[in-house]
Amino acid sequence: MDSIWLQTAPPPTFGSLRSDLKTDVLIIGGGMAGLLCAYRLAQAGVDYVLVEADRIGCGITKNTTAKITLQHGLIYDKLIRKFGADRARLYLEANQTALETYRALCRDIDCGFEEKDAFVYSTDSRKKIDRELKALDRLSFGAELANRLPLPFPVAGAVKFRRQAQFHPLKFIGAITRGLRIFEYTKVLELAPGRAVTNGGTISADKIIVATHFPLLNKHGSYFLKLYQHRSYVLALENAPDIHGMYLDEDERGLSFRNYGGLLLLGGGSHRTGKQGGGWQELERFASRHYPKARETARWAAQDCMTLDGIPYIGPYSRHVSGLHVATGFNKWGMTSSMVAATVLADLVLDRTNPYTELFSPFRTILRPQLAANVLESTLGLLTPTVPRCPHMGCALKYNAAEHSWDCPCHGSRFQEDGSLIDNPATDDKKGLS
Repeated sequence: MDSIWLQTAPPPTFGSLRSDLKTDVLIIGGGMAGLLCAYRLAQAGVDYVLVEADRIGCGITKNTTAKITLQHGLIYDKLIRKFGADRARLYLEANQTALETYRALCRDIDCGFEEKDAFVYSTDSRKKIDRELKALDRLSFGAELANRLPLPFPVAGAVKFRRQAQFHPLKFIGAITRGLRIFEYTKVLELAPGRAVTNGGTISADKIIVATHFPLLNKHGSYFLKLYQHRSYVLALENAPDIHGMYLDEDERGLSFRNYGGLLLLGGGSHRTGKQGGGWQELERFASRHYPKARETARWAAQDCMTLDGIPYIGPYSRHVSGLHVATGFNKWGMTSSMVAATVLADLVLDRTNPYTELFSPFRTILRPQLAANVLESTLGLLTPTVPRCPHMGCALKYNAAEHSWDCPCHGSRFQEDGSLIDNPATDDKKGLS
């Protein structure tokens, strides 16, 4: 189930840590966010080290659909209603800057960077489309209405963003990591202020950035309440049409479409981790019905951390711990959010002002409707009397027959059938599953 990114461009390899060391900034996590933080700090001449428990780019990043866009669903109408136009405009500007930064970097990188128009469509509600267009007009962003799309079903309407982008994420990583100070297969076993104990030695650091997808410290920041995880699925199809753009249903249970080379990437089947959903079967049925001549060449699944209010948590990890920072909760938009995180966190560790610090602060209110849903899921998971149980916080694991894994509906940890850890926040294997 390797993605086409991993099949076509495995990331570079780095050695493991074999001694104690001291650095100004320690970055934990070798996904896109952590690697971009390392790249930004290296460009600024900062002494840093990045450690990754496995291989860089081989966690969440390898399973992205690799769209670089500030069109994150029908988000801007929601942001204006929740936070006001000024904060919605900051969100738009932060992601626009991220897109422009990618555009500049990719001029000199062979990573399949292509400008594509992006569309968010609705199959049943023109009102949602009109509200989003009105919101974007209020933010002085030139979105457009599209009534017809090159998709095999009619739509009520779509919001069009011109000149967004897509690329090959692992080819990009291969370029930006040349010369970076990275240690792979270096797992953090214990984390304390100014110090991380790994399986290869102890790292002393003035400042630490945790970019591990789901934050690894439970006792600070309450991220186990502020986040939940969501799975989505992708089929790569050959002999399917070139749709000349990137398309996403505004309904989280809907479908997404984009091309890569001669392949159509069909996404969907989404569900909360540990719950039932359409999965690959939903995509197979759709492809069989609408693209009968297509042939599947790859399939994979992605897992995303979702926040309470739709905005990532980027900034200080907790009010009670100094020098510790976090980037998490990218809400399925990991490419632009990773670049935003690198920009904000580089400025924070360098004690520079950043216009987006307050917007992404993890300290904002948690009093959102999603909090009640997260608490309910955790309570149900803890009270369910079945075994096995997740080593993270003790919730009952659910067997995922489609992916042959044990998944936690509380916080999203996943394990192979033999108990090997697949996805955090759990940090260790689960013994006794096989």
